[in-house]
Amino acid sequence: MTDYSIFIVDDEEVAREGVSLALNREYRVRSFESAEAAIDALEERVPDLVLMDIGLPGMSGVEALQAMKSRYPDIVVIMITAFEDVDTVIKAMRLGAFDYMVKPLKMETLLGNIKNALETIAMRKEIQGLHEKVLKENLPCFIGESNVVQDVMEVVKKVAASPDTPVLIVGETGTGKELIAKAIHYRSPLFKGPLVSMNCAAIPKELVESELFGYEKGAFSGADARGKQGLVEQAADGTLFMDEVGDLSMSAQAKLLRFLEDGEYYRVGGTRKRSVRPRVVSATNRGLPGMISDGNFREDLYFRLAVVKIEVPSLNERREDILLIAKHFLLEFNKKFGKSFNRISLPAETALKSHEWTGNVRELKNIMERAVLMGEGVELTPEHLNLRGRPPAAPATATASGEGAMPRLTADGVDFSALMASIERRYFTDALEMAGGNESRAAKLLGLSRDKFRYRRKKCLDDR
Repeated sequence: MTDYSIFIVDDEEVAREGVSLALNREYRVRSFESAEAAIDALEERVPDLVLMDIGLPGMSGVEALQAMKSRYPDIVVIMITAFEDVDTVIKAMRLGAFDYMVKPLKMETLLGNIKNALETIAMRKEIQGLHEKVLKENLPCFIGESNVVQDVMEVVKKVAASPDTPVLIVGETGTGKELIAKAIHYRSPLFKGPLVSMNCAAIPKELVESELFGYEKGAFSGADARGKQGLVEQAADGTLFMDEVGDLSMSAQAKLLRFLEDGEYYRVGGTRKRSVRPRVVSATNRGLPGMISDGNFREDLYFRLAVVKIEVPSLNERREDILLIAKHFLLEFNKKFGKSFNRISLPAETALKSHEWTGNVRELKNIMERAVLMGEGVELTPEHLNLRGRPPAAPATATASGEGAMPRLTADGVDFSALMASIERRYFTDALEMAGGNESRAAKLLGLSRDKFRYRRKKCLDDR
């Protein structure tokens, strides 16, 4: 027997018993002779499916359908009618009936219709489960009571339903643009397809075209002898997320525009026209309208990418959410590092709310991770946060109190990889803050080339 439950609503006892007998072997079935009784039973448990006669005494099937849908919009109802009254059937379908059947019922057809309905329910539950998983994994981006966050999530919900509409996500570094792209993908009909990400700023300009569209064997010196599939092909039947799209060269912009317009492209070195249609979601922290005015970004590409534009608010624009997010990270890192912090002191709350968050949610996460890792006690204080004047310095040695010390190596061991990753994130975050977000200056502070800085930054800050 499956775990699906079905309500049968019919005033004819013979009909109820016959359908119940046929379904009892596979499903959990309850039968009712009136719509009123079935609606009362919904208070105890909402079934996966309702089979309901239209011609019921008292409240009619159509009236009951409307009442059920108003309280439980996702409930799946198949209507049953003794004669095919077109007007009544149309009204029922408009009110949200999944399907209708005409008596006398053919059991084979009924079982087929139920199976189709339950497959729809299963897919809906799978989508919901995936979405909840994404929300849980990326919860800090979506935590909040501020109107701006609620507005963003409402747009995400609407645009996800249209799988071929391009979306442009704009916002400062660290606001969670990639997490928004994930939310769009996993709430869309394409959720079973791949989500392929491309950081346009991290790929050398001369390689962008071959990464995006692939290449044929022998296309250029050093090319793989077998050729290579491009990211647009990998994203077929799914979503292609292009981060930092403002860093594309004008040449790459022209090729991307042509692909967006008709879904056709050529691999580098190829002569065969190919066609694929992934959904394209792009993101940038740069002002594309200004780049258009300066001649550095194509206006026609901008309008093609930004059919829907989502502006992700900075943390400074949603200050009422700061403490909620900080408390979430406090719990997360307490568990990760085995610490005992259970509250944030009032002075620390004031410091968090008044700080200028240039790195947004990512910066807050890094600060909370370091504070919990390096600190001791049960209450998080401003000293743990060290929000002001935080020069990159060598890790502290242990003090008598253990305050600000590196975790001691005990017989239980230590998560060395997590510790080193946390330290690396600290230096990269501090370098970026000291350099005012300028990557070249931050790279010099750490003694790295700009390319190596970008690579390491992506690895330790973005891929989390």
